[in-house]
Amino acid sequence: MTENTTLKKNSISFGPSGRAVAQEIDDNLLQNLYQHLTMERNASVQYFSISLWFKEKNLNGFSSFFLQESKAEMDHSYKFSDYIIARGQTVNLQQLPAPIQEWKSIEEIISFAFNMESDLTASLQQIYSISDRSADTRTNVFLDPIVDAQINSEDEFATILGKVKFSNNQPSALLILDGELNKK
Repeated sequence: MTENTTLKKNSISFGPSGRAVAQEIDDNLLQNLYQHLTMERNASVQYFSISLWFKEKNLNGFSSFFLQESKAEMDHSYKFSDYIIARGQTVNLQQLPAPIQEWKSIEEIISFAFNMESDLTASLQQIYSISDRSADTRTNVFLDPIVDAQINSEDEFATILGKVKFSNNQPSALLILDGELNKK
């Protein structure tokens, strides 16, 4: 870098966190990132609650699967928090509702989880669209591997839901599925 270039770049922008930023972030995009962060945190708490429900029923495979999902959603929360901070912003944590703890059936739980994953995918697609419109390539690059993983997660829940529906609430079939999930 030449001396002239260094002098011209003396004007540096700083975000609300006091961190230097190379590119300002669109406010609508930031609000959607905050909303998605809340959705990831909520999914983590909900999956933890579901894990406990299965543990109480001695379905350790389902319980272990949902505990892993809870940890994965919390990891996603950390990634979004880190990204927001890297963009010079402060992390705005919203209050979470209490998780649902009573369920009528395993199919109801898996359907709920599939819908939650679908909502997360839709949120990511919306963020991607907003970042496209605001020419924020940084956010698109950040989102690319997350969108891919989210689509895989949605597919995994669709597969489990198909198996649960096929089992028609037969205990022996559900125990086989529980054993398969315990191996993951």
